[in-house]
Amino acid sequence: MREQIAAALQDASAAGDKRRGCLLRLITAAIRDRDAASRMAGRDKVPDSDIACILSLLVEQRERTANDLAEKGRNEDAARERADAELIRAFLPAPLPVVEMVQACKQAVSDTGSKGLRDVGRCLGALKERYDGKVDLTQASGVVRSLLS
Repeated sequence: MREQIAAALQDASAAGDKRRGCLLRLITAAIRDRDAASRMAGRDKVPDSDIACILSLLVEQRERTANDLAEKGRNEDAARERADAELIRAFLPAPLPVVEMVQACKQAVSDTGSKGLRDVGRCLGALKERYDGKVDLTQASGVVRSLLS
């Protein structure tokens, strides 16, 4: 993911796209900040799964801001924020299709030996371990609950 972002930043700089370059520098700074915190804790650089979390947070921030701006009638600014969110979303791993997510949930239930609703957390942990960043755990939670009830 780091390489993708760095390459996109170089492309934006070469093309003279200031808005895109600024956004990509913001992403890079957020990753560097998390790397520094990780080093302070005695670990190496953050893994791609943490970078995906950072990007997800940035997307959520942009979407919230866009909604607030739209409510205030500032539609051009809202459109710009939504465009930024889409640009950030392009670096996130593609989510699993619903059919594959249901299959993954069934597999997690059988692999963990889950029998009841008490085991939802165990199943979600297994899903997160295997499909980190590719499965919406909120949706998966509903599927797992329906499988276990």
